[in-house]
Amino acid sequence: MAFVNLYSDTQTRPTAGMRAAIAEAEVGDEQRGADPTTCALEERVAALLGHEAAVFLPSGTMCNEIAIRLHIRPGGERLLIGRETHTLIAEAGGPAQLSGAVITEVDGDSGMFTADALERAIHGSGPGGRYGPRERLVSVEQTTNMGGGRVWPLEQVRAVLEVARGAGLSTHLDGARLMNAVVASGVDAAAWAGDFDSAWLDFTKGLGAPVGACLAGSAAFIEEAWRWKQMLGGAMRQSGIVAAAGLYALDHHVERLADDHARAKRLAEGLAALPGVELDPATVETNIVIFAVPDAAAFTAALAAEDVEMSQFGPTRMRAVTHLDVDDEGIDRALAAAARVLD
Repeated sequence: MAFVNLYSDTQTRPTAGMRAAIAEAEVGDEQRGADPTTCALEERVAALLGHEAAVFLPSGTMCNEIAIRLHIRPGGERLLIGRETHTLIAEAGGPAQLSGAVITEVDGDSGMFTADALERAIHGSGPGGRYGPRERLVSVEQTTNMGGGRVWPLEQVRAVLEVARGAGLSTHLDGARLMNAVVASGVDAAAWAGDFDSAWLDFTKGLGAPVGACLAGSAAFIEEAWRWKQMLGGAMRQSGIVAAAGLYALDHHVERLADDHARAKRLAEGLAALPGVELDPATVETNIVIFAVPDAAAFTAALAAEDVEMSQFGPTRMRAVTHLDVDDEGIDRALAAAARVLD
């Protein structure tokens, strides 16, 4: 019986078609601008996100950390960001270590804060002037990770950007699952990302590639990002081997994200009907299902014994994420296992 891995959409393995694209990739030295596959991916992502240029990086975490470092000068500048974002809970304190950032968490529903909440955070964080940290950067995560894969409404994003610009702040889009938002909303990627000072797209989440992400911005911004790529050890050589997977993912794995969303909704509806589960299926918009059970550790262990894996966050909270390696049968098996465990 096949293992059902709902731990994260990072668990995907390259498809046969993607492996063939990797094997056939034309390569060269990316540090000399001589890897044609990497260059093609960077040009494509820049255009896709509505920016002048892009740089291919090993991970989305490096995209976030390089961008934050370029926007924030060490020594008391503030990053305003939603609660429980990946940057805060899963990047090992990078903004503080690498950028010396003072972090303000902005309250919002499911990780999505409003323009009014941002306004309050900017002007309610201290006396300002020479006394307080300087507000410098606003970061938005699309879709929200621990918020349950929610899609920020476009008008809400635009209102947040307007407040940020009015306060003279830079803006950054963590687009780890941006294409999930594109598919769920019907709004193209440039409309989401183009008005931010920097934005990035991950290939290792729902798009199914084994490595890589692209950070986009102005040509000058990306030139500086390249320096930090070099400094942090992210510069590669024949990176077309992995960039080819990103190109293949953009060609073949975007529209199919709708299948993941449908399976997540079905999973949520099935879980919500089980005793002891706290979950509103109406909140599930993309491929992430956040729910509560009485004892998350016991639930996780019992599921593992049934060859089903989900991730635990805290004493009662669980997360399940659908992706291209989980089909309809996998959802059925996960629901049956959860029912047995909770019975």
